[in-house]
Amino acid sequence: MEIAFTLNGEKVQVEVPAHWTLLRLLREKLGLTGTKEGCGIGECGTCTVLLEGVPVNSCLVMAPKVEGKRVDTVEGLGTKDSLHPLQKSFIDHGAVQCGFCTPGILMSSKALLDRNPTPTREEVQEAITGHLCRCTGYLQIIEAVEGVSKQVKG
Repeated sequence: MEIAFTLNGEKVQVEVPAHWTLLRLLREKLGLTGTKEGCGIGECGTCTVLLEGVPVNSCLVMAPKVEGKRVDTVEGLGTKDSLHPLQKSFIDHGAVQCGFCTPGILMSSKALLDRNPTPTREEVQEAITGHLCRCTGYLQIIEAVEGVSKQVKG
């Protein structure tokens, strides 16, 4: 089937099998491999993207469901030459270790900061609930999100 949606600010129209997930569409058809597949059952948060500004597990969203909607992936955050403040803060705070979970956590963090630029620590923790990270222990991740928040307050 053919679907049309907005991907990282650009209109796209693509032919996709009706049984494909959004994750599979992004990675296999559109070549956006920043979104990772972890568990494939919505438990790890690794595949998180924003659908209409709301974090979703792209492994659980059927591709046809994004018809006419806005999807944002980690590729839409920044560029090599112009990092998004969250990306820079993750680097500055050592919040990236192996990096496998990072794209999903970045997207959930972006959604939080878009709706609340100055969240409390508890709100940051809540926003990244459902993301499994085996490397950082979460403290650096939380501090990185708080670092962007402090720039807004500052």
